[in-house]
Amino acid sequence: MDRRLLSRFAWLSILAAVVTICLKSAAYLLTGSVGLLSDAVESLVNLAASLFALMALSIAWRPPDEEHEHGHDKVEYFSSGLEGALILVAAVSIAVTALQRLVHPEPIERVGLGVAATLLASLINLAVARLLLRVGNAYRSIVLEADANHLMADVWTSAAVVVGIVVVSITGWLWLDPVIALAVAVNILRAGAELVRRSVLGLLDTALPSGERNAVQAVLERYEEQGIQSHALRTRQSGSRRFVSVHVLVPGVWSVQRGHDLVEAIERDISDAVPGSTVLTHLEPLDDPVSWQDTALSRTEGADANAQPGPDRTD
Repeated sequence: MDRRLLSRFAWLSILAAVVTICLKSAAYLLTGSVGLLSDAVESLVNLAASLFALMALSIAWRPPDEEHEHGHDKVEYFSSGLEGALILVAAVSIAVTALQRLVHPEPIERVGLGVAATLLASLINLAVARLLLRVGNAYRSIVLEADANHLMADVWTSAAVVVGIVVVSITGWLWLDPVIALAVAVNILRAGAELVRRSVLGLLDTALPSGERNAVQAVLERYEEQGIQSHALRTRQSGSRRFVSVHVLVPGVWSVQRGHDLVEAIERDISDAVPGSTVLTHLEPLDDPVSWQDTALSRTEGADANAQPGPDRTD
């Protein structure tokens, strides 16, 4: 799929957010429930998040240029970070409103219509969330994944709110409505904090998840069985793209062509194991002690006289 087509799913998320905001706002106006108000505010955050997602995707698909030679994928982390910040603001506003209603409780009216509108909105969110999550996972888009997770959280929030509203209407426990809203605020706060955390880690060039890194290591181990050694494996992720670099050590008597053919095969196998990855290899002679001085994260860290020796080096 052309990555530009992913923006269609962002537009779908925007449409779903607009519809659910209308339905949940109507539910709040019908019932006066602060729990339903918190649910509507969460959908408002989803709308803002979807707009940020569309903006991020429109920038992320741009090809590399002279100022951004590695592409623009990291803009997805800025988008998801902004989404997380908006979620935190929404959580605080919901909590303030709920505390005010807890001090000054008000009755809930026309429960049936309010619950019906909320359930319809939840079904729309559920369908869109499942679609976005499937596409986001398939194309490693943190933006679409974030949108999907927000919508799924919204579905569970709505379910809890509906149950609470029904209980309040049956028991007359008016205090339960703002308590539910506070619980929603806490849940939203947790989701926002997690999204901000993931965004920050992405901007810090976090290594690939253990599963993908193990897949790379498995490829290298297959070549080690053929007498080829490797070290200095480095990985990072940038939006939907993966970057892998590794040093490959071969006998010094090999021709340039033979070494080139080998690293081409290694790069191809790693790309197959981790789709969407850019693989860089550095070819080194196996019997040169200098080749073993770059096993540390920084070459200067391993360049002293105490660097780890190779198989033919003695201290």
